[in-house]
Amino acid sequence: MIRKFLPLLMVPVLLVSCKQDFLERTPVVGATEANFYQTPEDALSATIACYNTLQQEVTNIQGSSGLKPHFRWYFGDVISDDTDKGGSGDGDDPQLYDYERFQGNSSGQMLLVEWQVAYRGIAYCNLALQKLPEIEMDEDVRDAYIGEAKFIRAHWYFNLVTTFGGVPLVTEPLASSEYQQPRATAAEIWSLIKDDLDDAVTFLPQRSEYSLNELGRATRGSAQALLTKTYAYLQEWESCYQVSADLVNEGEYSLDPDFGNVFTEQGENGSGSIWEIQYMNASGGNWGQQLEGTFSNVFQRARGQFNGYGFNLPTQDLVNAFEDGDPRLAFTVFQEGDFMGDRGEFTLESTGMPHLFYSRKYFNNASDEASFGDPNPNGHTNDRVMRYSEVLLFHAEACLNTARASEASDALEAVRRRARGGVTYNPMDPTAVLPFISVGELTMDHIWHERRVELALEGHRFFDLVRQGRAGSVMQAHLDDNFTGDNYTFTEGVNELFPIPSNEITLSGGLITQNPGY
Repeated sequence: MIRKFLPLLMVPVLLVSCKQDFLERTPVVGATEANFYQTPEDALSATIACYNTLQQEVTNIQGSSGLKPHFRWYFGDVISDDTDKGGSGDGDDPQLYDYERFQGNSSGQMLLVEWQVAYRGIAYCNLALQKLPEIEMDEDVRDAYIGEAKFIRAHWYFNLVTTFGGVPLVTEPLASSEYQQPRATAAEIWSLIKDDLDDAVTFLPQRSEYSLNELGRATRGSAQALLTKTYAYLQEWESCYQVSADLVNEGEYSLDPDFGNVFTEQGENGSGSIWEIQYMNASGGNWGQQLEGTFSNVFQRARGQFNGYGFNLPTQDLVNAFEDGDPRLAFTVFQEGDFMGDRGEFTLESTGMPHLFYSRKYFNNASDEASFGDPNPNGHTNDRVMRYSEVLLFHAEACLNTARASEASDALEAVRRRARGGVTYNPMDPTAVLPFISVGELTMDHIWHERRVELALEGHRFFDLVRQGRAGSVMQAHLDDNFTGDNYTFTEGVNELFPIPSNEITLSGGLITQNPGY
């Protein structure tokens, strides 16, 4: 597997000293800015810098000491009915435990780091978008760089608006006198996301136009996929249909015939991968410079002899959601008696914990770890942010919402057929699994169910429930079943969003207002 693109992510940190943290109170313009942004090589470095913050899963918080973890699966999985927090106990990352029970408030650092990392990433993009048009270079290449920056900025704003609702809308580098910014409406944030992604779709090359050493760069397909997702969240179904149909019909992506291959190292950047954040295990171990390896491997791996932290534990409810015989379950969840790669057999005794299930998608073998340094910050598993199967399922939703039931059935069946190993369902075969769902039978519940099991443990579930309007009923049932006697409540109209970090409200001078109910 070739990952020559990944080391390039280090370059801008050394070349560009003008990175900017939103609301940071210290000077942000470096001494080299006057003689930077002059050449095509500078343009490339400025563009690659936009990817820098994407890899940071454990990072420092402005105004605080120490490093704080932040993962998509914290919000999408742990705060859903798909997983429990795990760890060594309730006191291991207690803020995450509070949010898991919808008891969290605005003062914790868990949300603050999510906010600040996003605005760091946006600052890189804004700086590139300001400077790139001034550089004399090939116009098509420059436009492609602009497309990358706009795609990444849209990605960060998508994360922010789905987590917090309306947030400050910052589209250019800020002078120190401009740090205090008001809160924009969610509609204004969504509008920017769509505009950025429209431009990215126009400017970015197809995946097939990139060389192998550029794996991980944003492509036209990645912009189309995020735009598809954006329209689905906004329930703009005709637009969702048109964009997803374009992506499907262009033929740049296909489902890996073997679902079990998708989350292996050999399956990274495969035919069904639209966008992955790249990681490797070769840094030697460095908790202070998290730009190479992922922490998801060690955080999600079982404790005990498996040398993990034991977070993101699949629930019985998720396991039960898989249909009888669905082979995806075994490639998603470890159960007692399974061998966890070369680390040994999973038993309760071997983990030292009472948990019955562990995530498999981000499991790594001991033999995959670097032979030097601390292995914990050096997980090699790429983050599969957008997969082709997710686009097919969004396409199915769009079809069903626009009276194209036959097309919806085709898209759904493509995902289910792959799960069967490429076999067309035969109702006369008593061993057949995952029955074909006919056009006349197909409902949105079928598509939503398929999203849950196909994309399980990839950080989607809570946000799916919110956009589907089901978060209140599903999560209240989950609280009642899993926290018996505690009377925890999911408050509709409140808990679909998370509180704005109180630190940011203070720094804004009150221009940023809190979400209702917090």
